[in-house]
Parts: sequence; C-alpha cells; structure tokens
Amino acid sequence: MPHDAATEELFFTRAGMDGDRVASLVSNILTGCDDGELFLEYRQSESVALDDGKIKSASFDTAQGFGLRAVSGEATGYAHASELTEAALRRAGETVTAVRSGHGGTMSMAPKGGAKALYTDLNPLSLVPFEAKVKLLEEIDAYARAKDPRVVQVMASVLGTWQAVRIIRADGSQASDIRPLVRLNVSVMMRQGDRMETGGHGLGGRVTYDNLLSPAQWKAAVDESIRQASVNLGSIPAPAGDMTVVLGPGWPGVLLHEAVGHGLEGDFNRKGTSAFSGMIGQRVAAPGVTVVDDGTLPDRRGSISIDDEGTQSGRTVLIEDGILKGYLFDRLNARLMGVEPTGNGRRQSYGHQPIPRMTNTFMLAGDKKPEEILASVKKGVYAVNFGGGQVDITSGKFVFSATEAYLIEDGKIGPAVKGATLIGNGPDALTRISMIGDDLKLDSGVGTCGKDGQGVAVGVGQPTLRLDGLTIGGTAV
Repeated sequence: MPHDAATEELFFTRAGMDGDRVASLVSNILTGCDDGELFLEYRQSESVALDDGKIKSASFDTAQGFGLRAVSGEATGYAHASELTEAALRRAGETVTAVRSGHGGTMSMAPKGGAKALYTDLNPLSLVPFEAKVKLLEEIDAYARAKDPRVVQVMASVLGTWQAVRIIRADGSQASDIRPLVRLNVSVMMRQGDRMETGGHGLGGRVTYDNLLSPAQWKAAVDESIRQASVNLGSIPAPAGDMTVVLGPGWPGVLLHEAVGHGLEGDFNRKGTSAFSGMIGQRVAAPGVTVVDDGTLPDRRGSISIDDEGTQSGRTVLIEDGILKGYLFDRLNARLMGVEPTGNGRRQSYGHQPIPRMTNTFMLAGDKKPEEILASVKKGVYAVNFGGGQVDITSGKFVFSATEAYLIEDGKIGPAVKGATLIGNGPDALTRISMIGDDLKLDSGVGTCGKDGQGVAVGVGQPTLRLDGLTIGGTAV
C-alpha cells in the first residue's frame, strides 16, 4: 500500500509505539468480533480569511488520535482518543469489546490491497509560506475592486488540510493514505443605486496551492463572482408554479447529490427508510439517465485512494439507463445485506465512526446540445447555480434555492430571476428528465456533505438537463 513508510513514522516511531505490538493488540481486541479496525489519523489544517482589505482570521491546527471499532452483528462498540499510546489503546479495547457477547466471532475478510494513488502526498500547508497566502488574498481584493467600481466588499479565503491515515485490521492487514485538500473561496458584494447583490465562486481539490496561486485561476474565480453579482443586480422576481426547468451543467448536480444520492446510501436502504429501498432492477428514472459514484478520479475533491475502513475506492454505477443497479456501501451494511463493500465507508475524523457516504457523484452525459435543450422550451426557468437546500431521505422531497436563474421564453434565455426555489421529489424528478445534454461538467471542487453530524469532502456533476413539470416557488406577485 502507498505511504506505509510515512505513516509508520507518524504513528509508531514518533509516537514511541511498536507497530508489530499494536497490530497484535488490535488482533487480540477484535478476536470474536465480526468486523472492526483501528483507525489512526494525523491532520494539519489551516485557514486564512480576508474581509474588506484586512485579514479577518488566520488559524492553524494539528490533531492526531485513533478510533477503535468492534462490530458484532449490528452492534458497534467505538472508542477514540487523542492520545497515541498503547495504554490508551488497551483502555479503548476494554470498552469496544462489550459488543462481542453472543456472537460466533467470524471476522470479515480484510479489504483487497492494491489501491492506486490518486493525488500527491505533498503537504500543501508547508510548501507555500503564510506571507504568500496573505499576498494572494490582498491581490484578490485589489483586483476585484479595480475590475468593477460597483464592488463594495470583497471576502476571500484559502483553506487547506493534510491528512495521513492508517488502518489496522484484526488479521494484521494494514492500509495507508495521505490526503491533501485545498480550497479558495471568493465572494463580492456589489451596489448599483439602492440595490446590493452578492456573487461567489470557489475552486479546489486534492492538490497543492499551486493551482490557487496561479493568476489565471484566482482571477477567473473573481471574474465569476463579479459576473454572478452583476447578473443578480439586474434580476427580476421569480415566477411561481409548475413549469419546465432546465438545469445547467456542473454544480447543479448538488440537487442530484442531495435529492437522489443520499437515498442510495446503504444504511438507509438496509433499514428500509429510503425512497429507493428494495427497488434494485426496477426503473427509477427516465431512459438515458445513468448516475455513478466514482472515488477514483485523480485530484478531485471527493476522491479517496482508500476509504476510512481500508477498502479500495471504486466506481459504482447506481442507476443505468434509468434502472436502479446498486447502492453505496461501507463494510457493516454490505455484510448485513450480503454484498461487497463499494469503498464508501467514510468518516470526518478519528472521533467518528465510518458510515456510507458519497465521493464524486454525477450523471453521465447524453446526446443533446445545450442550445437544443434550451430551444425546446416554450416557457420555463434555466437554473444555473444553487445555494442551500433541504431533503427528506424517506420521502425524497426536496427544496432548493437557485442563486442564479433565468426565464426561458420561446426557446431563448430571458432576464435573470431572483428568489427561485425548486420544489419536488427526488425519485419523481428523475422520471421527469426528458433531455440530457452532451456537456457533462464536474463542480469546481468546493463540495462538503453533511450526514449524521459528520462533514466530508465530495464532488458533484451533471450535464445540462431538461425536467418537465417541476414546481417553482417564486417571489413575483
């Protein structure tokens, strides 16, 4: 496995522990359990934020610790600590083994090895000095104000993490990964007369800061933020009612992620609480709709060489040509449903248990030109960008706010509208897709998904889509 030498130094040599003794201790603790692992983590993180020409905040944090899990049947014992010592591990073992009683103790097979490294192992935090990050933010502020005199406020931030993990299982097998993650956020507020509007854009991925420091990259982020704010300054109140909706490519895939993706995670389907439970092999979407979750895309924000249980990341076809093909699994839910794990057992940190989570989830391209899709709409809404939303996993009902949307009138893009809200049901919305564009686009690398109080980095994407008969909640009177 990659990165074994680096994590050996971090977790054993530097911590004063013996790797062989730790592996033997884990084996003894997990004897008689159905599954489990020791998850070791070392993480550095930083953020620098500028507001109105001044550094508003700057932080740097180092965290390390372990999470020890024992699984028997559906029962899970979990203990974690920030103290990397064998004594702390023994104390944790006394806690988690309480779940062993009454079970046969057949340990699940360890994940297969051979994971491919998908990103650099360089630490982005140490490669670029703090002064260079401050200078970048100051240049962003100056550029935005010079670009458009209507800009009255600029907010920008850079965030980075460097995470090393090592997973040790009862049979002695081990897996390691080193994960960089960086992000740049830009937001501007613009005034025109008595009206003020905002626009924002971000970019990032499992790369170093080199991409963010490139003038071509950060200037493009500023330009996009100004464009969005300028569009919003000229927007009119959104209409309301049932109408045709065209979703733009890329980030609008967040609607797919929330309204459909979560319903395809293994825990909800094992418990029968998802709108997609028990529907493998059935039609759940319009013909042509193919949705995949792919954690193997190089440098992408949602990619992972291995998941947080040591399973190799993979590409899982969830829906193929409208037919439901599978779910996303961690080891526990896969074992209980009698299937193979898909490499989607993820956790926020050593203080959290792994649960089924998405990586990069997107819909594949179709064969229609975007302009052909727009031209087919007599009257509707073209939603290009989204903000927050809410989804009920059991029913699939969703509400999403569009941060950039336009009227479509006689096949042409009309004026921008403000306050448009998409209201619908995820499974139902999939059946209303009538045209799929050939312009598949992934998001720019800013997604964070929340579930059960845990946040993990994810990616989304889709081509341009036409959906017939969605409900729009508007502000026009």
